[in-house]
Amino acid sequence: MAEQTERSISLKGTLKAIGPGILYAGAAIGASHLVFSTRAGADYSFRLIWVIILINLFKYPFFEYAYRYTAATGKSLLDGYQKLGRWAILTFFIFSFFTAIVNFAAVTKVTADLASYIFGLELSNFVSSTALLGLILIIIFVGRYATIDKIMKLMIVVLAVFTIIAFFSALQRGQQIQEGFVPPEIWNGAGITFLLVIMGWMPTPIDAAVWPSLWIEERVKQTHYTPSPKEFKVDFHLGYIGSAFIALFFLGLGALIMYGSGDTFSASGIRFSEQLISLYSTSIGKWSHGIIATIVLITMFSTALTVIDGYPRSLKGAMVLIFPSLEKSGEELFAFWTVFLAFTAVIILVFFTKNMKSLLEFATIISFLTAPFFAFINYRVVTAGWFPESQRPGTAMRMLSWTGLLFLLGFSLVYVYVIWMK
Repeated sequence: MAEQTERSISLKGTLKAIGPGILYAGAAIGASHLVFSTRAGADYSFRLIWVIILINLFKYPFFEYAYRYTAATGKSLLDGYQKLGRWAILTFFIFSFFTAIVNFAAVTKVTADLASYIFGLELSNFVSSTALLGLILIIIFVGRYATIDKIMKLMIVVLAVFTIIAFFSALQRGQQIQEGFVPPEIWNGAGITFLLVIMGWMPTPIDAAVWPSLWIEERVKQTHYTPSPKEFKVDFHLGYIGSAFIALFFLGLGALIMYGSGDTFSASGIRFSEQLISLYSTSIGKWSHGIIATIVLITMFSTALTVIDGYPRSLKGAMVLIFPSLEKSGEELFAFWTVFLAFTAVIILVFFTKNMKSLLEFATIISFLTAPFFAFINYRVVTAGWFPESQRPGTAMRMLSWTGLLFLLGFSLVYVYVIWMK
């Protein structure tokens, strides 16, 4: 891919561009939406809508900059990190290494528990996680990007349609709040921790902004077409804005069906899966239970698929830039990181955790605390002197970027304060 020049947008070009944004949406509409958005509604009703809106707004520039950079230069965002200096690419690699380990285990746990519940299996963490990861590795190594692209486009559309139907069905039913119910406090230790949990993976960790720029390279190879910057933005907005709206519908489902009902989400993965699927079938009808179970499972499977493809791809890309002599070993590096992270995930699930809720909260808080760094370097890449001036963000985007940085940093400091005062 060569450096891009501004071209007009066309329907044919836009259709060829669509793909990486859908994969991004697939990565986002997973634990952050199915688990945390729904929990936000179930625990706090509609009082946390502002959190979902603000975090999607404040993270928006830092994901958009990945597309902006690739559209302007024809290279992945990792190339921009390298141009900032060795410190940037090295720090990205180190932070991503640790977040990848935890997030691999987290998405594997949620997906494996869902599968165990739906198929009525009583399997150990080792068996369920190994079977799931084995299937995903086969798809990644045999089917490659083209297969992932097709799976995601189908599943995201199906999930979005059923989620919207379920929400409006629940809206007609209305909330069923028990007499004497006392709304939980938000501004205490537990409430603030939960806010950070939502913001950590909503819409998805900022280090994942690198993934679409890497998937764009694969999409161009697949279609033999290099989209214009405007066509890239259509793909980005389709995935980003679409996933933000779906998060609000998930929150609404939790608020309408579970808030004040006396029932709370379980920390057990199997029990949580049962409750999650019941959210849909309760609002749509018992007849839909099997259909909904299948859709929810495939949605989490798709999320696991994108996460398990995205992290090894970005770690491989960073290593090649740090050590240029490894460039010819790119495929082997990708295979190494995929297998290594899968193996590590199994070890964590077997020996270190049996509680899905605790694992997910730990993963999301780690993602949130590293978010200010990833946000800052994404901003620096597209405002650096060597970046094409015509493609640099305007005043409004710069102001939103700094507001987002202050928001992310401020909440990180609040969390550190709350933990310190415990």
